[in-house]
Amino acid sequence: MTSFYLSKPYEPPQAPSKLPLGEPWALFGGISPDQFMARYWHKKPLLIRRAIPAFALSANKGGSLDSPIPTKELLKFALQDEVEARLVKSNPWSFDSGPFSKRAIPSINKPDWTLLLQGMEAHHPAAANILSWFRFIPDARLDDLMISIAGIGGGVGPHFDSYDVFLIQMSGRRQWKISEQKDLSLNPNLPLKILRNFKPEREWTLEPGDMLYLPPHVAHDGIALDAGCQTWSVGFRSPSFKELLQEGLWRLAESLENIPALESKFADPKQGATHSADQLPEELIKQLDSKLKELKLDKIDGFLPGITAYLSEPKQQALFDAPDKPLKPQEFLRKLRSSKLLPHPQTRILSLGEQVYCNGESMTQGQAPDILAAWQTLSAHKELRAGRLKQLDQSSLYEAYLAGWLVFEH
Repeated sequence: MTSFYLSKPYEPPQAPSKLPLGEPWALFGGISPDQFMARYWHKKPLLIRRAIPAFALSANKGGSLDSPIPTKELLKFALQDEVEARLVKSNPWSFDSGPFSKRAIPSINKPDWTLLLQGMEAHHPAAANILSWFRFIPDARLDDLMISIAGIGGGVGPHFDSYDVFLIQMSGRRQWKISEQKDLSLNPNLPLKILRNFKPEREWTLEPGDMLYLPPHVAHDGIALDAGCQTWSVGFRSPSFKELLQEGLWRLAESLENIPALESKFADPKQGATHSADQLPEELIKQLDSKLKELKLDKIDGFLPGITAYLSEPKQQALFDAPDKPLKPQEFLRKLRSSKLLPHPQTRILSLGEQVYCNGESMTQGQAPDILAAWQTLSAHKELRAGRLKQLDQSSLYEAYLAGWLVFEH
């Protein structure tokens, strides 16, 4: 039994940059990520006992592992302005948003309450490490990691999510009831989105280290069985086509500002006399159609840059602080030879082919080849070590560091 398995609290390891997608994982009960995606993802629920084997190994040796974030430390996050926190009480049902005062948070020994802390990967390295385990799923789909901590009986009521979610039990026990029922109507008399007619079909009690995967629209209800019950939820967003196309079109319209040819005025020297003056001229329609084809605005390629930029935007609550004593370009290069450059925990980076987008901005357009390669490495591996970087002045990499989007490893 190594000290790793007896550590208090449990320390989730960072996943390797290249995940073994075809090999069996304990996280999925002995099947590979390839098999999980083919059999379960977006299709049907999956319960995995001992998804994190360290908890069971420790228990077998007569020990116990604490959550990576102990109760006292976790509750402090609800007091902070930068943490999105919600408090749900279930007897009777009530809902409040943080930040909270210490007095507003019930004692851990009181029943029927749940504290929800959103986006914890930005606030604690253990949560960020847990997210790294799921990087076989595209980053564009990832939402965040939410932690719920509850007193006995605490929960948010029977509900459904419109996204995929992994529910990892980290402390205490939680009873889960699920149903693949078609009736997803909500109770209009409650302050929360609680199902009107929940009819459970399956039921389990999850111990620390167990995990439950649920695809979208599976009704579920989780009740804490122990004081200080912690469930860590890895959620994946599913934006609507309306949302994606609206954002793509908006950014596409902005990009037209950079095309000088579009400054030319419409002209119709061949326009004849007409009895239908109220109708939009056929010549205008014809020329607009021609321009759209020239610009390829009728092709998906025209929308994808804007959509990628949109999906790379950080959460609304994200805050970035510029370094107190920013390094000058040459100092930055020297530092990069001895330290890793990492995305800030709230930074999002996505790639579209060779182009890289960070926090809603294109970072590689018009950049030197070495800067382009550096961003591609950051996007793929979430870290950068010294390469062949030569000139940093006016580079998007250095500007992202000055903005606090990229930070050096402590």
